[in-house]
Amino acid sequence: MKAEDNEQYLKRGTLAVLGVLRDLEKQQTPVRVATDRGQFISRLLFVDQDQVIVDYGSNPYDNQLALLAENLHVDAETQGAKVEFSLPLLSAVEYDGLPAFAAPLPELLWMFQRREFFRVNAPLEPVFFCEANLKEGEKLRFRLQDISLGGIGVLADESLPDAIQCGDTLKNLRVELGTYGRFEVDVQLLHIGERTGVNSKNETVTTPRLSFRFTDLTSGQERELQQAIFALERLARDKANRFQ
Repeated sequence: MKAEDNEQYLKRGTLAVLGVLRDLEKQQTPVRVATDRGQFISRLLFVDQDQVIVDYGSNPYDNQLALLAENLHVDAETQGAKVEFSLPLLSAVEYDGLPAFAAPLPELLWMFQRREFFRVNAPLEPVFFCEANLKEGEKLRFRLQDISLGGIGVLADESLPDAIQCGDTLKNLRVELGTYGRFEVDVQLLHIGERTGVNSKNETVTTPRLSFRFTDLTSGQERELQQAIFALERLARDKANRFQ
């Protein structure tokens, strides 16, 4: 379904566009900047009624491609919606002494509500795991923390290898959901953060937390994943009701 066919999701005019993009800026929401020759993960550094300033990506080659592109597609996943907009030819500027991109404020953007992509926490028992292989042959193993049709959040029990960075795509990530199914999906790493908790010895423990976006779910995978999410949501609701 094309965005052009969904006028209800259209935000047009300076005030409407400015409000959405300022929220992305304030929340430091990762944004994906895509050209016809590549893509990278970035963030909005500054937005006003005249311009949008976007941080450089981590790869100099991707930055150069972005400067040469005549039209760029930008999208971001927030907790409740997906935001999409286009930027024309970028210019290289400095912001707070560091290189950045600048472009005029877009005249319109699309904001798709994602209520159907509600996120459910994985149960504490049994623990569900995800596994992937890096190009270097190293295997990654994560604990699943939450899941939606848009992507997953996972926890790493060990320090992350230097080779993994925001924007990386992992092919055939295996998501094990026990009796609810097993999925192999391509994902893109959107964010690396930390989760702090207290262990059984009353010690503070900091665990890497990674957020992945599904990139190419088939319709069959989407249906099966939706069924698994509904089942996990029912399980969580039943457990909550028992402890009321």
